Amino acid sequence: MSGVVWLALDGVGHPLDAPAGSVWAQSLPTLRPLVDAGRVLDATLGVPGLPQSGTGQSCWLTGRDAVRVMGEHFGPHPGPTLQALLREEALPVRLVRAGRRVALANEYVPAYFQALEVGAGRRNRMGCFPFSVRAAGAPLNPGGLPLVGATLGMSFERPWREVSALDSLNRAGEALSSAAGELDLLMLDLWFGDLLGHAGEPDVPVDALRAGRAYLRRVDALLTGVVAGGARVVVSSDHGNLENLNTKSHTRARVPFAGVGVDLGGAETVVEAGVVLSSWFGV
Repeated sequence: MSGVVWLALDGVGHPLDAPAGSVWAQSLPTLRPLVDAGRVLDATLGVPGLPQSGTGQSCWLTGRDAVRVMGEHFGPHPGPTLQALLREEALPVRLVRAGRRVALANEYVPAYFQALEVGAGRRNRMGCFPFSVRAAGAPLNPGGLPLVGATLGMSFERPWREVSALDSLNRAGEALSSAAGELDLLMLDLWFGDLLGHAGEPDVPVDALRAGRAYLRRVDALLTGVVAGGARVVVSSDHGNLENLNTKSHTRARVPFAGVGVDLGGAETVVEAGVVLSSWFGV
């Protein structure tokens, strides 16, 4: 299978496990029907504590139970143990070894690379998706591809504002769909949902709820463009957070696994979904 666009949400639990009035309580004409028709996955894997991005994303990328490998939920960034797992078994690494084509469509600003240089030799500050792409020998900010910022046209800090029109994301999605025709896998690491989720409080902040809903609308607009462009697409999430803004921590909510033009199989956990995803490419 080729030409798959992977929209990897970060910290967005399934609407079935969201409280009333959540970020999901709005019109999302492409995203919501797709999620409702997809799989509902366990991200806890029977381990106490709150799921984290490091182990959760490693499960998706490798099809291995990274929580068992670590002995606990761990994140946000992969440490030495998860780095070793990703270098050997991450899907981008396996695809490149098999002579396949893979890219990460995130746009990284100069400050990101400067931070990596400053932190060189210290604890890794790179998320699982960029780490895996680099481990595969592929570049960040690859030339010749439409690159998309993970904020999807929202300002990074409070007050969160929408600084680009929704139709620009429709066009970005169509461009991603077109680019995927030249690749086997085109990924987008949408980590901004988790950042917004950490703004939660017992008395839900109005601005965080507004921003969270705006972000999902922007995911919906991007997804609409990808689907309109005819690419196969998969939507995933690593753990819950944004769906419940009554807390600033992660949650034990189940997570979505949805797609167009792909067979989701019978996956019930993020590990099983990682195996299904890899199977599409025969690796």
